[in-house]
Amino acid sequence: MNYDKHVSDVVKNIKPSGIRKFFDVAAMYKDVISLGVGEPDFVTPWEAREAAVQSIRKGITQYTSNSGLLQLREAVAKYVDLHFGVKYDPKDEVIMTVGASEAIYLAVRTLANAGDEVIIPEPSYVSYAPGVALCDAVPVSAPCRAEDNFILTAEALEAAITPRTKAVILPFPNNPTGAIMTRPQLEAIAEVIKKHDLIAISDEIYAELTYGDERHVSVASLDGMRERTVLINGFSKAFAMTGWRLGYYCAPRELSKQMLKIHQYIIMCAPTAAQYAALNALNTAFEDNFAAVEEMRSQYDIRRRFLVRRLNEMKLTCFEPKGAFYVFPCVSVTGMDGEQFAEELLADQKVAVVPGGAFGESGKNFIRISYAYSLENLKKAMDRIENFLKKRGVL
Repeated sequence: MNYDKHVSDVVKNIKPSGIRKFFDVAAMYKDVISLGVGEPDFVTPWEAREAAVQSIRKGITQYTSNSGLLQLREAVAKYVDLHFGVKYDPKDEVIMTVGASEAIYLAVRTLANAGDEVIIPEPSYVSYAPGVALCDAVPVSAPCRAEDNFILTAEALEAAITPRTKAVILPFPNNPTGAIMTRPQLEAIAEVIKKHDLIAISDEIYAELTYGDERHVSVASLDGMRERTVLINGFSKAFAMTGWRLGYYCAPRELSKQMLKIHQYIIMCAPTAAQYAALNALNTAFEDNFAAVEEMRSQYDIRRRFLVRRLNEMKLTCFEPKGAFYVFPCVSVTGMDGEQFAEELLADQKVAVVPGGAFGESGKNFIRISYAYSLENLKKAMDRIENFLKKRGVL
């Protein structure tokens, strides 16, 4: 049977994930050191796991409210206020979703009509552009340059705006670059957003993972931005809960109500046991002043500084990432682009990294390396990359 005529043109035109495509190839090799998947090597805290188990044992296996457990939404609202200085009403401005990814889709689906444009800083997470396309909207890239430390400048944003622009995705701290945006940098962006009457879709999933003196600033906390921001976060990264698939959005009441309608029909509610695990994780974090999260961040910081030093010593120019758990070195000194470099490194040294082109055309001469792996494995991988470069006359 020919299924081609039955499949949506939009779906047919979407490319498979550049990350998953490459790691399907990597899976064919033995003894590979994989530095590609953005997943913490820590496990969900024991108390959070036990809370989920106990909810199941007690037979709490029914749907929750479409919006999620009220006590969890109250805890999220408390967290957002405490850490970012933005107040939301947990009754109808905080909604639990199936991961942050669902929340991003809900925001775009709610805001964009067919043909409307959504601006996406590039390089950035592989799901944004396909998610926009699946909403019959048009993804528009706003290039972020290495010489600007991969931030989104007001000039780049302004240049990408047209009369069809409805929203801009702000993915900071950034995957794949590790870039963050400071308050002054965000304020410049906010002025452009307000000038053109746009909505900011702020993906802040890596908010707890910033390094050095700078701490995460939410664009929603800036003057005049709460009413035009959908703040998106979740439990995957800071609480090592990737497989639980639990995220949330915070949005102004009227916008939240519209997004909730889509959530009601396509999802019903986020998984009940995952919500109990998240509630425990968040309440425990309040009690210990986020000590466990801080310990995780300090371990990532050690790995981050090690990788930046080794990569620069090997002439793979790498700016210092201030957030998330990725480094994004340039490999053009080798005469290869990111895809060729990743393929030959995998074949020659059994080290898997992600070609930067998976995150947009502007990333084609880069590779992404995740440091959500043990320092021991990172050291082995760097030694293998050094051998790879020596064999090719780079060192």
